[in-house]
Amino acid sequence: MQFQLTTDFIEKVTQLIAKKDGNALRNLLHDLHFADVAELLEELDADEATYLIKSLESEITSEALLELDEDDREKILSRLSPKEIAKEIEEMDTDDAADVVAELDDHIQKKVIGIIEDQEHASDIVELLTYDEDTAGALMAKELVQVKETWTVAGCVREMRRQAENVTRVHSIYVTDEDGKLKGRLSLKDLLTAAAKTHISEVYIPKVDYVTVATEDEEVARIMHKYDLEAIPVVDENGVLVGRITIDDIVDFIKDEAEKDYQMAAGISQDVEADDSILELTKARLPWLILGLFGGLASVFILEGFEGIMLNPEIKKLFFFTPLIAAMAGNVGVQSSAIIVQGLANDVVKGSLWKRLLKEVGLSLINGIILGFLVILFGLVMNYEVEFSITIAISMLSVIIIAALIGTFVPIVLDKKGIDPAIATGPFITTSNDIFGIFLFFYIAKIILGF
Repeated sequence: MQFQLTTDFIEKVTQLIAKKDGNALRNLLHDLHFADVAELLEELDADEATYLIKSLESEITSEALLELDEDDREKILSRLSPKEIAKEIEEMDTDDAADVVAELDDHIQKKVIGIIEDQEHASDIVELLTYDEDTAGALMAKELVQVKETWTVAGCVREMRRQAENVTRVHSIYVTDEDGKLKGRLSLKDLLTAAAKTHISEVYIPKVDYVTVATEDEEVARIMHKYDLEAIPVVDENGVLVGRITIDDIVDFIKDEAEKDYQMAAGISQDVEADDSILELTKARLPWLILGLFGGLASVFILEGFEGIMLNPEIKKLFFFTPLIAAMAGNVGVQSSAIIVQGLANDVVKGSLWKRLLKEVGLSLINGIILGFLVILFGLVMNYEVEFSITIAISMLSVIIIAALIGTFVPIVLDKKGIDPAIATGPFITTSNDIFGIFLFFYIAKIILGF
């Protein structure tokens, strides 16, 4: 039966913490999964959560810490001594350990690493910290199973047993030469069916997908998605096998990227949470709100340029359609940009840019003609002059085409310039399309109605 975190259970835990009854806490939480422990930690205040971490076995608490939000984990770690942090770090895989150590202040980092008893584990963490944040080197873990091509099957099995003790999940067995350079992968079936004295060089599979330590994390995600890989080996600039990236790391990366892109599309310029301080939230939101303000002011100047409309009683009701035109421009632009950004993320936007733009023009013509026809029908119902209704319809058709082109063109250009195209799906596109849409609306109306 799945564990349910109830109010009564939380209250019972807090009472035991208040009594400093560590033994009772350990007995109560003994069979809990680390994810459930993490859920419990989130319901406690920082001091209570810290006491709980100190009371339970590190095998459980180290995993639970990894499940926590970064801010919650930081609050707990700040209340632990370097020795206590090192105890948690020793139970983590090297990639997770490096991520947690990177969150610590520099002077705490040095103390923690110096206290870790397993020198190889500490050395691996230090190595991972040297790689750029957005690369495969920073994503990879050092734990893996590798065998030499010169070994026999019998010797390979013995060595695999030894290595597997330090590997949580054995996704693949990698084959290297005597210098550690990646040669291929080993099928478990081939290993089990081969004679004991057979050399690995005779049975391994030379074809293996891999990335280098400098490969960008987005490219790693694309490769693993394309080839449906559970893990991928990582080599250095000399082809030496140095680590592996597993699917759970890529899922976490994709989740983080999706959250970041969603916030950027909503006009939030940095990663924030709902419970962040007012200052942090303001810094994240204000830049795009300022952009929207300037866009709105630009629209005011455009409207002032056509103030002569207000002197003509026959056509001054054009102003009443301004929100409609602005809304259509913004909606179409966001739709187009969202599709392109999604396509760029999945690496399916390929081929000529001009063909892509022509496709958008065709789609916009179809949508614009249908919507324009509905506007004309609306005009007939409201007893508007036919010429006036046609003006609205033609203006809206033109605005839809321009908005679609902007929504398509801008993300592609940003992507080619190395800028995250997700920035184009929010206020940037909406504001620019509002300005172009309003100007185009009144300019076309001026040509047709002659005011």
